[in-house]
Amino acid sequence: PSRLARPGSSERASSTATMEAGAGLVAGSHNRNELVLIRGHEDHKPARALSGQVCEICGDEVGRTVDGDLFVACNECGFPVCRPCYEYERREGTQNCPQCKTRYKRLKGSPRVEGDEDEEDIDDLEHEFNIDDDKQLQQHGALQNSHITEAMLHGRMSYGRASEDGGEGNNTPMVGIPPIITGNRSMPVSGEFPMSAGYGHGDFSSSMHKRIHPYPMSEPGSAKWGDEKKEVSWKERMDDWKSKQGIYGAADPDDMDADVPLNDEARQPLSRKVSIASSKVNPYRMVIILRLFVLCVFLRYRILNPVPEAIPLWLTSIVCEIWFAVSWILDQFPKWYPIDRETYLDRLSLRYEREGEPSMLSPVDLFVSTVDPLKEPPLVTANTVLSILAVDYPVDKVSCYVSDDGASMLSFESLSETAEFARKWVPFCKKFNIEPRAPEFYFSRKVDYLKDKVQPTFVQERRAMKREYEEFKVRINALVSKAQKVPEEGWIMKDGTPWPGNNTRDHPGMIQVFLGHSGGLDTEGNELPRLVYVSREKRPGFQHHKKAGAMNALIRVSAVLTNAPFMLNLDCDHYINNSKAIRESMCFLMDPQVGRKVCYVQFPQRFDGIDAHDRYANRNTVFFDINMKGLDGIQGPVYVGTGCVFRRQALYGYNPPSGPKRPKMVTCDCCPCFGRKKRKGGKDGLPEGVADGGKFQGKRTLNIWVSVQSLSTGW
Repeated sequence: PSRLARPGSSERASSTATMEAGAGLVAGSHNRNELVLIRGHEDHKPARALSGQVCEICGDEVGRTVDGDLFVACNECGFPVCRPCYEYERREGTQNCPQCKTRYKRLKGSPRVEGDEDEEDIDDLEHEFNIDDDKQLQQHGALQNSHITEAMLHGRMSYGRASEDGGEGNNTPMVGIPPIITGNRSMPVSGEFPMSAGYGHGDFSSSMHKRIHPYPMSEPGSAKWGDEKKEVSWKERMDDWKSKQGIYGAADPDDMDADVPLNDEARQPLSRKVSIASSKVNPYRMVIILRLFVLCVFLRYRILNPVPEAIPLWLTSIVCEIWFAVSWILDQFPKWYPIDRETYLDRLSLRYEREGEPSMLSPVDLFVSTVDPLKEPPLVTANTVLSILAVDYPVDKVSCYVSDDGASMLSFESLSETAEFARKWVPFCKKFNIEPRAPEFYFSRKVDYLKDKVQPTFVQERRAMKREYEEFKVRINALVSKAQKVPEEGWIMKDGTPWPGNNTRDHPGMIQVFLGHSGGLDTEGNELPRLVYVSREKRPGFQHHKKAGAMNALIRVSAVLTNAPFMLNLDCDHYINNSKAIRESMCFLMDPQVGRKVCYVQFPQRFDGIDAHDRYANRNTVFFDINMKGLDGIQGPVYVGTGCVFRRQALYGYNPPSGPKRPKMVTCDCCPCFGRKKRKGGKDGLPEGVADGGKFQGKRTLNIWVSVQSLSTGW
């Protein structure tokens, strides 16, 4: 069925005979109704240039670069290769130099390939990401689609059962052939593309373009009548179906509330428990039972077989073994029923962030505590603060408080520099939705962020932002090096006054607001979350209780400034690796069904820069991934000191329930009274320190509140 497409006349033969001999052949098929171009095996190669170096692969001239210099593909050995061969080797080959086997680096003017190193330049993005080629490809695709459309129209209009012109138009000899031979080696060409004057060769029509299965012949006006008949019958069937379904009797679909499915989704729980698969837990449970049985047998043997020669040692060993057995059993309880939790962020948005209305999410105060900037690098603290300021949460509901227990001017100035850099970093994170949002860890990730097709603006802004961050690091490191030498008279601020925290153990409280409603906007004109510097007062002779006292100071300061109902505390070296972490915590704390019963939400910790095969278990994977999940399955995880979202009201507590007052009794010396005296303490018989400001409910809350109250007396 396939044959060589021969010309239909002598004119066509003469036109094709003038074509280049090595151009190729054109094959066609009646059944497939297509043309196929087959390029000749002997392609014409230009004469080898005698001036300049010659490519050792193809024999062409090496050429010059964009700047006019001689093109050098390999900087190691200088093996002469032209740019087309260089780009082909990088795109399709081994990406190595044929002589020295060194991997080719991307040169200016060449496209980027997989495996190339990250670059900082932004003046060659058009060639690096083939922006011009993509545009030309899109334009070519649009032109090709238009040609196909014209071809289909041409086929419908020109090739029916017979020519309506009454002549032999379809058998007219072909005047010229479009230059399709200059394409690829094998390029299928549809038999219905328009052979009109688009190429300047006149009309193109022959018997080769007749349809084997022509369209059916229809009488004049019959198509329109048939369409109207089909439309009427279709409407009748639809009306009959609607009447059977009772749609006309119901309300108009246009008047129905379109938000009903959304409201039903918003009423669903915001989180759920996910049990661990039995295939993973049951083997471990069987091992626990087996170990417990062996332990019981061992203890029975030890008890029933005493050592008469050393009864004290035997008794001591029995007590120790029983104690270790009990502690082991208690350690197995959390591992018996581990669970996972799953949140529904879309339901949270449907419930509290309706379109066209202000966000109803609760405000959150985030606390960052640091002590000595020389032991806790300011750059690490700055990354933590930047990850907080860039969280995916309404900016007017996020406030970041940084506690400086060392009252260091270095921490103050580094936080000021961080606030300035946040004006550029925060909009960049939210514009491109990057993760994580701590710049040091984002730029140091060993991933190919250009693996997928990305916007050229992202590449340009990312490299510009990386340069900004490098300059920010230089400024922070300059402050650190300057702080190494403390002046004898102490630090002096820019206005000439001495720094209040020169004496770290005797200084007043300091509060400075850097960002917020009155703290300026970012580079795109949007508001930024509040950033507050806090250094609590310290006096000699008063215990400051270290981190616990700093937390109490932050709670009191935030209660005056923002008073958010929820608080998240972080260490200075713990950044937020998930920008939606606060939203996930709100799925528990703001759940209408169980939110009032939740005291806090504890997030696990993850550590960067640790070997995956760490033999010392510095990742604490057993504690966070097994014990914490097991405790959550029993009653809830423990507070680990950082990464915890508290409910402020849970720390403040409630008043105790009022009970019936007992009648006052006069103290006497009779036996039933045993000389009872009035209990010494605060009002209502509460312990001192709690009666003045403490509020509690029940014994468990009383113990927690008393510990918090005793720690807050040093501030």
